[in-house]
Amino acid sequence: MQRGEPHNSDWRWFEYKKPIPKGVAIWLGVGIWVIFFGVWELSAPLGWVTELLVPSPQAVLRSLFELIIEKGFLGDIAISIYRILISFSVVCIFAVPLGILMGSFASVEAFFNPFVSAWRYLPAPSFIPILLMWFGTGEAPKLALLFIGVVWFLATLVMDHTRQIRNELIETSLTLGGSRLQILASVVIPAVLPNVLTSMRQMLAVSWTYLVIAEIVASTNGIGAMMMRAKRFLHTDEIMAGIVVIGVLGLLFDYSFKLLNKALFPYLEDHR
Repeated sequence: MQRGEPHNSDWRWFEYKKPIPKGVAIWLGVGIWVIFFGVWELSAPLGWVTELLVPSPQAVLRSLFELIIEKGFLGDIAISIYRILISFSVVCIFAVPLGILMGSFASVEAFFNPFVSAWRYLPAPSFIPILLMWFGTGEAPKLALLFIGVVWFLATLVMDHTRQIRNELIETSLTLGGSRLQILASVVIPAVLPNVLTSMRQMLAVSWTYLVIAEIVASTNGIGAMMMRAKRFLHTDEIMAGIVVIGVLGLLFDYSFKLLNKALFPYLEDHR
């Protein structure tokens, strides 16, 4: 036995960067949720929490059912999804090309990066008062907040990934007589696209965070607005129902990105 090698076969589940059987992965993924809901269910009977403030999972599910059947919650969910899709699409249209150009050309980075970096450190919620003054209480301030909160981070992530493209690919293309535009279109963009999709997947979660903030502060519809209405009457079960819905939607969006990544870049599956 070599030095540093595990001496017990049970350690096979803790080998660095080694895949585990899919069945085991599924059971482990289910297991964490069983533990979570088990602790949640027992917390009130055991006196760890007050049931008024932390209702049981059954109470939350009942409230969710009532919200959907009796209070038109599906409309709030649809509005929130619409806001996410519109704002995030605009963010990607702006941030992805900018990030690729910044990561490809030092002159573009020198011009834009001081501006982008400064905006990254400005907390997006601090813009809510002035956005309300500029745009009123319609959809515009909410979409603007989602744009401000995500676009600069996504551009920076894309820039960093573009920088990591191997120089040999660029140099070989130049040797073969490729123009700057040809290299950008046929080498840089295809090479960075998998990481761009990963960055988009990461930043979509941030979009949901800012969406709830926007809807809580200045909205009469959407998931966040429903949660704010529930707060006024201490309906914590409805608030937690909203949190559960956001979590489920987040998982669905995340899984959609995984499927899209697998469909667009199947050649990467063998290296993960």
